[in-house]
Amino acid sequence: MAPHDSSIPIHLLLLLQLLLFPLASSFLHPSHPPLVHIPTLVPHTPTPLTRSRFSAKTQLDFATHCNTSCLHRGEQEEARDQLTQKLAFETLYADGSRTLTAVDVERDEEFEANGGHFPHSLPISGFRVKFRHKRMRRQIYGADGRFNIQGDNFLLDYPFSTAVRISTGCTGVLVSQLHVLTAAHCVHDGKDYVKGARKLRVGFLIPTSTNSNNTGLTSSKKPLVRWVRVKRTRVPRGWIQGPQDVSMDFDYALLELRWPHRRPFMRLSVAPFSDDLVGKRIHFSGFDSDRPGELVYRFCPVEEESSDLIYQHCDARPGASGSGVYGRVWDNSLERWERKVIGIFSGHQWLEIDGENRDYNVAVRITPLKFAQICYWVHGNRLDCVQDQEEQKKEVLKKEDLITYIGVE
Repeated sequence: MAPHDSSIPIHLLLLLQLLLFPLASSFLHPSHPPLVHIPTLVPHTPTPLTRSRFSAKTQLDFATHCNTSCLHRGEQEEARDQLTQKLAFETLYADGSRTLTAVDVERDEEFEANGGHFPHSLPISGFRVKFRHKRMRRQIYGADGRFNIQGDNFLLDYPFSTAVRISTGCTGVLVSQLHVLTAAHCVHDGKDYVKGARKLRVGFLIPTSTNSNNTGLTSSKKPLVRWVRVKRTRVPRGWIQGPQDVSMDFDYALLELRWPHRRPFMRLSVAPFSDDLVGKRIHFSGFDSDRPGELVYRFCPVEEESSDLIYQHCDARPGASGSGVYGRVWDNSLERWERKVIGIFSGHQWLEIDGENRDYNVAVRITPLKFAQICYWVHGNRLDCVQDQEEQKKEVLKKEDLITYIGVE
């Protein structure tokens, strides 16, 4: 990996990574993985809560410790009532009011066949965990493998254009024309909303050639940023008032903008096994605090995975929290590789594996239940989620027809 001041042209690196490798992988047809069952969440009527005090401080450098129980715990280990309590969610509105929405999970034959547990499990490859105190936290592993994304052609090109700034100092990813997915700890510390969540905003990078005198534009070094206010914020109950090691499993939040944007967004997917990702790699772009005003891209292989977390050594610094972690996932219905958000970058976690002390940067994986919850937040009902998938197929077919028409491969 090249360090920050490397002379390797970023244009060449990105073209090789984003164009040549995906093109080669497109000829590889994987064995068709089984279809993932997506549960259905049935929300109750929201209950009003007291107004938020916005008393918490934003914690950008989020770290946890994991013991054996938290590492091996997953959706397949929890009964319906435990999971539904964690899948309940708070909604924070722009005026400071908030509500709590309880949910049920619709019964189905697959759920009953598993004895009242949800069928979503991943193998744990020999984890042995022991809690240790007083360790130095590290987020750069060896040579710094991050790359600054510079130039309007790259900053505004997909998938980099899906990364947005969060006014509390984090990063988010566009997942619809109105919604941004980010980390829960960027807006809530587990007990209360952070001070900056009172007037939460999302920042869109715009070309430097744009007139900076326009309303809502500010300059932070090179790229300009257009800020948009957030209409409401949703946080899962599993994050709120939970033990720190449990909360990391639910470290995600969805922000709804006051008005839609016109940028491409990246669609969500249930996180597959790492073997089902192209190159077993994940990617994400964020606004790392040690490179102010710059969008930073990185990619790396998945090192380990549990039912709720993705362990990796992608170089990252505070400010990257909330970045959309994506990979190229095989879409059976489209019969092609698609970039999809499969997780949210959270922070790092300390583990002991095979007697050796290790720490990992960690992303919260999108499980079937979390996918169902976020989909409801975005669409409001499950029918729209199904329709959204159908629209995705139509959009891809239209793009393919257009490419064939103009003769571009």
